[in-house]
Amino acid sequence: MRPLSEAGGVGRERSIHLRGEVLVLTEDTELIGAQLVDGGTGPATSELLRAPLMNSISTDEIIPGWCCYWYDEKLGDYAYLGLRGKPFAQGAVKSFAPQVIVSGEAKGCGSSREHAVYAEKYAGVEIVFARSFERIYQQNCRNVGIITCDDFGALDALLAGEELPLGAFTQRANEIERAIIDLGGLFGFNRETRNGAERDVRSAFSVKRPLNAVEKIIQRRLSSRNPCGDSESVRIGESYFAEADVRFSHEYVTPMAAGMFVRQFGADAVLAEPESCYFFQDHLSLAESVLKRRDNGLELIERVENLGRRQQEFAALSGGNFIGSSEMGGSRAICHNYILEHVARPGDMIIGTDSHTCTAGAVGALAFGVGATDIANAWYNREILVKVPEVIKVNLVGRLRQGVCAKDLMLSLLAHPSIEGSRTLGKALLFGGRGGEGLNVDERATLCNMAVEAGAMTGMFEPDHVTYDYLGRRSPASDGGGAAVSDENAEYSAVVDIDLALIVPMVALPGDPRNSVPLASVPEGVRVDKVYGGSCTGGKAYDMDMYASVFELARARGVAVPDGVQAYIQVGSEDVMRYAVERGYIDLFRDVGVSVLPPSCGACINAGPGVSESPAEVTVSAQNRNFPGRSGPGQVYLASPYVVAATAVAGWLSSVEDMFTPRADS
Repeated sequence: MRPLSEAGGVGRERSIHLRGEVLVLTEDTELIGAQLVDGGTGPATSELLRAPLMNSISTDEIIPGWCCYWYDEKLGDYAYLGLRGKPFAQGAVKSFAPQVIVSGEAKGCGSSREHAVYAEKYAGVEIVFARSFERIYQQNCRNVGIITCDDFGALDALLAGEELPLGAFTQRANEIERAIIDLGGLFGFNRETRNGAERDVRSAFSVKRPLNAVEKIIQRRLSSRNPCGDSESVRIGESYFAEADVRFSHEYVTPMAAGMFVRQFGADAVLAEPESCYFFQDHLSLAESVLKRRDNGLELIERVENLGRRQQEFAALSGGNFIGSSEMGGSRAICHNYILEHVARPGDMIIGTDSHTCTAGAVGALAFGVGATDIANAWYNREILVKVPEVIKVNLVGRLRQGVCAKDLMLSLLAHPSIEGSRTLGKALLFGGRGGEGLNVDERATLCNMAVEAGAMTGMFEPDHVTYDYLGRRSPASDGGGAAVSDENAEYSAVVDIDLALIVPMVALPGDPRNSVPLASVPEGVRVDKVYGGSCTGGKAYDMDMYASVFELARARGVAVPDGVQAYIQVGSEDVMRYAVERGYIDLFRDVGVSVLPPSCGACINAGPGVSESPAEVTVSAQNRNFPGRSGPGQVYLASPYVVAATAVAGWLSSVEDMFTPRADS
């Protein structure tokens, strides 16, 4: 691919031709390894493209979590080191130096880590072809100058030796997206379109129309560079720069983004409204206990400490809010729990360097994850590029039965015919209906948190009396902010009615949260080695209530966690720990043989007690995702707090009803 300067500069469309290698990621990992190990003498690309392509390649697989302790060109050595089956060694992709990478549906699911696209970039990748893309991954690619394309006709033309204009790869993009790609990324776009530069890129609007709550928040937060007239409304599929109310990052990403910030805006640049910026040390606060057991543990621990120091220094210099370690050990809070407990308000636009930023949608905020480039840019001017999503309205009716909770509901939604597969990619889930009134804010947070597991941009509840009761009890108490409520005739891409009374206990089988099935359909006798109740999804106050309700039954019957099973409950914040202590839950958990952990992302990100140590280990977890390698090499089942607690006591994957039933093979 020729640089922009060689293609004639601004105003002349550059052209692209195939001059390097093509790496095809097939379901058969041996075919992937053959392409790299054989130095390109393996099967022909045309033959590989006829094989089934690998779907749902997560960012954990593109670059494992521990590799994110680096944020320079070293990332290229780690490209695809976490790919399922691990068919090649460190540095193999970089040595092959593919100009093009090809895969199937939902490329880049999971974490928002921009390290993944930098790993590809530093390994030589310029174009990524896939049948479909996850939103954050695609935006991260665009921001750093990697082209993404779902038109395999363009791939065929490249393979045939044709030289194609850039527009052949960006036909589905809107004008701003095309301009960002053409100008080499977000920072290049800003240089060419601000401060009197030649390039003038404008967002289009539709005539004034009824808006849903998601669209209303976007329209209210529009930046001055794309003002909306009184007779206009934002248009679905169009991108606009909007001003975020809250911006946050964690220690995985802050150092990378801080380097970008200084390089792009200068050593003397300051954060816009630093009081609305938050810096969390939550992901790696318990990592040392896991890393010290690894061969290169001392080096990894040093890298983790360096990330923490650099983040704390940047937060101190910038004047932002630093949320660091806790006296009890671990962190003061996981970022999502803290934002929900203390910061988010209805109508806010919240961005964070984590895909589960959408947790704050539980109180009616429009919250979504971004990468390092986006947060660095937003630190400077509060602006974030937002593509107006199609919205799926999820209408909840009835009530959940006893022993069933929001986690079961979300796992059911992941298998729903209107939501499964790629039907929700880039869309927003807007929860409503009378049934939602029976869900407290912690349960709503579980649904919003895991909307991203469905490929959605975000999840959100319209605020109601449950929301305002919660805000009034917060410390400090908060008002309703700029709450957004959908217009009566607002537009939705689909309306999905869910009868809560029909939801049953669910479980996600190992490998992907979307492998969701009723627990009763899983063959009996799944023995477990570890049980983990925690993370931003499973470490809230109401989650503690659910764990405790099961463990109370166990203690009353004199039953505890059996030998050979390690069980952990991890609180999501200091507030949750106080809640659990006041109710006697901590003593209860310990009485039945459960280890209690302080706040941290911990095992969910393969950085704390509860991670698996071998491929043979089986874990049942209340966390939100179970992509290969995310929480260690073992097999991870996802389940509700009720099922997690029952499984801990039974020693095998169990419902509450079955946890005291002896197994025939025990």
